Amino acid sequence: MCVYPHQSTSSWRVPPIDTKTHSSHPQINPRKQVHFLGKFSQLHPKFYSFAWLCIQKIARENFLLSWLMEEFTKRVHDPYFQSQLASTTVSEDSLANRVWVPGPVIVGGGPSGLAVAACLKNQGVNALILEQTNCIAPLWKMKTYDRLRLHLPKQFCQLPLMPFPKDFPTYPTKQQFLAYLEAYANKYELKPVYNTTVVRAEYDRGCGLWRVKTKMAEYVSRWVIVATGENAEEVVPKFEGMNEFTGPILHTSSYKSGDCFENQKVLVVGCGNSGMEVCLDLCNYNACPSLVIRDSLHVLPQEMLGRSTFGLSMSLLKWFPIRVVDRFLLLVSRFMIGDTNKLGLSRPKLGPLELKNVYGKTPVLDVGTLAKIRSGDIKDTNLFSEKDGFPKKQFPEGWKGENGLYAIGFTKRGLLGTSIDAVRIAEDIACQWKMNMKHFKSLHPAT
Repeated sequence: MCVYPHQSTSSWRVPPIDTKTHSSHPQINPRKQVHFLGKFSQLHPKFYSFAWLCIQKIARENFLLSWLMEEFTKRVHDPYFQSQLASTTVSEDSLANRVWVPGPVIVGGGPSGLAVAACLKNQGVNALILEQTNCIAPLWKMKTYDRLRLHLPKQFCQLPLMPFPKDFPTYPTKQQFLAYLEAYANKYELKPVYNTTVVRAEYDRGCGLWRVKTKMAEYVSRWVIVATGENAEEVVPKFEGMNEFTGPILHTSSYKSGDCFENQKVLVVGCGNSGMEVCLDLCNYNACPSLVIRDSLHVLPQEMLGRSTFGLSMSLLKWFPIRVVDRFLLLVSRFMIGDTNKLGLSRPKLGPLELKNVYGKTPVLDVGTLAKIRSGDIKDTNLFSEKDGFPKKQFPEGWKGENGLYAIGFTKRGLLGTSIDAVRIAEDIACQWKMNMKHFKSLHPAT
């Protein structure tokens, strides 16, 4: 999704309001017929433009018209409205497809999007989740290999407000994590709008609102939260000779298991946690993998001294500087797994935690791959590395942008970073929401 700064536009008008549904609004006393929303719905069409200019002015002064906005938001989950959208496309002057959203618009229905939506709901703010596929967590459901487990203990991967079930193992499987996400969405009644691809989001400075455009509708809100994830789109590099190669070329997002590679030679490009685990999986299916390493890297045991390496590191960092903890980790790693340089896995100059903190490069946690390299079942080679682009501000400051724009899931710190960002974003938006509602009620006291 691209975000374009945008100047004010004069094409804003309000779609018609169904006054019949208004009278039965659950939050409005039916005896109080003299209500701002009711009066607005009865305006003569000639005064529509003037009334809308007034609303723009109020919005510009940060007064949320929650009851008015909610009337339009209902259409998002209306089957009749969605069937109409399926046969239409958005145009700049289209009014029927413009939907008000009183709370934030969240782009992405993965763990990050669910986490921030739940935190917002816990603060009394309902958000709208837009997901381009037909399910939550599509990357986990459709683009991960079968043997995948969480690489960190479950307590470091749980989303805010809901721990993993006690009967789950320390390192939950892919299927268990998906079940956890489904339970999480059900608990907080998170219902994304599926099959909705965001093509553009632009900030309208004329009224201080975001216009989030999809192929079928335009959603209007004060806040936009980008939760599309660090690994949403696969990147397949181009190599010389690829066109002449007669065998299959797969990205790890398309790899499921090694059963179809039995007794075949397979080149695995990349030595992160996924690359190492795919190599191990191939060996278990009697394939003959070779591993291409782009750069120097840190390989650590998954557990040290009876504890997870990650958990031990977090505990030590409370008492010691990061460089001291790094030296300890490397000393214990050398004792447990030996000198990785002898296996062709050279270590960077910076320690594993400092490297992660400065460059976002995650150390590899060994789940049995090193033993296969030592035995010769996996052979390796070296290549040079290339840089990535993420939010300009480094963790922990990269979650908040300008004009109500937020980002979640780009910390390079996995699900733990997602949880931290979700809480911060929810608290920030909830604070603004409550201030706006307090100001709005002071202008329109109940009679």
